[in-house]
Parts: sequence; C-alpha cells; structure tokens
Amino acid sequence: MKKVVVGLSGGVDSSVAAYLLKKQGYDVYAIYMINWHDTEGVIEGTCPSDDDVLVAQLVARKLDIPFETVDFSEIYAKRVVDYMFSEYEKGRTPNPDVLCNREIKFDVFLDKALELGAEFVATGHYCRKETIIKDKKEYYRLLAGKDNSKDQSYFLCQLSQKQLEKSLFPIGELQKSEVREIADKLGLASAHKKDSQGICFVGKVDLPTFLQQKLKAKEGNIILIPDELPEFQKTKDYKNLKFDEQLKLLSEPYFYTPEDGKIIGKHQGAHFFTIGQRRGIGVGGLKEPPFVLDIDVKKNIVYIGEGKQHPGLFRKALFISEEEVHWVRPDLEVPEGKSLKISARIRYRQPLQKAILYRQTEGIYLVFENAQRGITSGQFAAFYLDDELIGSGVIA
Repeated sequence: MKKVVVGLSGGVDSSVAAYLLKKQGYDVYAIYMINWHDTEGVIEGTCPSDDDVLVAQLVARKLDIPFETVDFSEIYAKRVVDYMFSEYEKGRTPNPDVLCNREIKFDVFLDKALELGAEFVATGHYCRKETIIKDKKEYYRLLAGKDNSKDQSYFLCQLSQKQLEKSLFPIGELQKSEVREIADKLGLASAHKKDSQGICFVGKVDLPTFLQQKLKAKEGNIILIPDELPEFQKTKDYKNLKFDEQLKLLSEPYFYTPEDGKIIGKHQGAHFFTIGQRRGIGVGGLKEPPFVLDIDVKKNIVYIGEGKQHPGLFRKALFISEEEVHWVRPDLEVPEGKSLKISARIRYRQPLQKAILYRQTEGIYLVFENAQRGITSGQFAAFYLDDELIGSGVIA
C-alpha cells in the first residue's frame, strides 16, 4: 500500500482529498502545517489558526487517519513573508500564494513527507496531473482543474518536474459543488466551512497595517493623471522601430512625473499600494472611482487615474527577465529567437488570454491579442497550451 501525506488545512477541499485517497487504497497520513503565528494586521475572524486545527483533527478522526501538526513558521517567514516585505519595499507586488506552494507545500512539506516514508504528498488544489512518455522519458503535465471557476493551476505555476512527480491532486476532476456534497454526506466538520481568503497561511489582512510591521509609514502625494495616452506612445513612431525595439516599447511600464498631473491627496507610503488598486486610495470628489496607475517608491508618489477604462491601466505586452523564467515542462521550452502562440493569465481567476510568447536573449516577451488591464511588476504570468500550464515567470 502506497503512503501519501495530505496537507490537511481544515478546509473542505483537503478533507475530501484525504477521503478520496483513502477510498483509492492509499495509506493516508494527515499533517496540519502551522506557518504563521503573528496576528498583527490580520482581520479579526480570518486567521487560519483560529479553529482550523480543531476542524482538521475532527476530519482526520472521522476518516480514521493519523494526524499531526508541524510548525514551518520560521522557514515560511524567511522564504515567503520576508520576500513579500522586500518586494513591496521595492514598489513591486508579490504573490505569496505562488511562493508558498513552491517553497513550503511542495518543498519543506514534501521533504517531511518523504522522511515519514511517503511516496507522495497531496493537496486540495483544483488542478490535475497527467504522466506522459516523450522520447522514452516521463514528463508530468500540470493541467487546469475541471471546475473552471475554481481552477488553481496558476498558484502552482512555479513547480518543477521533480515536485510534480511526488504530487497528487485528488479533487482536480471534480466541481466544487461535488466536493461539498461528498463532505456533507460524510458528515465532515469542514463540509460547510467557508473558503479561506487572503495570504496563504496568514489570512485576510489589512495590507498597510500588516506591512507596517517592517515598512514605515511616510506621507507623500497622490497625483491624478489626465485621461489620455502616456506620453511615450504619442512621441515615438512605433512602426518605424525594429522588431526588438517594438517588443521593448510595448512591454515598458508607464512612468509618470509630478508634472504630468495634479496633486489631489496624500498617502502614508507608496509601497502600500499596487498598480490597478481601487479601494483604500482615500481620494474623493471624482466623477469615477480612482485607480492606481503607477507608484514611485523613491519619490514616494502614487499616481492615479479616474475610471476603470483609463488608458494608463492597459498594456499590450509584458517582459520577464531570463533569470525569472521557469518552465514546468522543460521539454517545451521555447528556444531563443523563436515564438509560440499560447494562452496566458497574469492573475488568479483571470480568463486565459491569447498571446504570443517571444523568446529573446534577455528574456521573454508576452504580446497579448488584447491589451491587458493592471499588468503589475512582481506578479506571475503563467503560460498555457490548451489546458496545460507549461511555464511562468515574474513580471518585470
């Protein structure tokens, strides 16, 4: 009987994953990961540790599987939270959930499972894994979950073949409604538990308060940019540029100066904001809601635009530097100088967008069929062939 360690979170998805594995004949062992203790900035009632351990214990008892808790908080703080603080300080917007999967769930947690004699780790992610043989070698495909509204393959976009080899995703073929129904019929304590929100293992946070643990508040100006195209688009003749220069121009973030707009408010730190943000800006009196267009952490300025259709929110392309490119399927890596038609997403739950991936010496350019709203430095762009996630990278 093959042993598998399930990351039992106290949620319904991992609970049903554990049940399905036991039903399939695996020797199932459950571990609850404690990765965060500090509640500063965590919105009351959303901290995972409030009752999740108890629910996970009840589920394990109901399923009659061994259960233990493991504390990875020190490693989590170093690999995920410190990285998160560092990125915000630089004016970038990280995705801690992607990092958590790469660095914790499918790294230190996987190591722990192997120490216990397990052959696999399993989670409650809505995604699928498939094994294929190509040129007499095994490859593992990371496929989208069958439930399109819950597909979580994006969060696993940094996994390697080695990590996928040891991973199982038991609920990837199911709809969320089916998972709830199974848990309800079994009488599991997690059956009607709400889905977790916010930062992986931390919970839903008031971001400025959370970040102020390490980043200091500092008053600066909020500048409103008029509803017109960025200056560089009007002054450069795009069609007369060489192809390489066109790619660079299309993927450049928009940069503004104080002279481009007018001061309409104050903020408490540019590093507390992110491109595309609508809530919490603290500016009123506009005809349409304000959105963050750009942040300058060196000058401590937040640039905003009026309305969700402001042209400063949209870009046609993005760039991923060579050192930030990751191939889930290394055999499908696009050679330098070549291109590939793909689908891509730049955030969780975004519908897949048609794009062309261009591989250059300096990295990858993704040029979208339609201009994308809120392309944000520090976030991950994931690229797909049909429903298979083949690679990803951090947006420059």
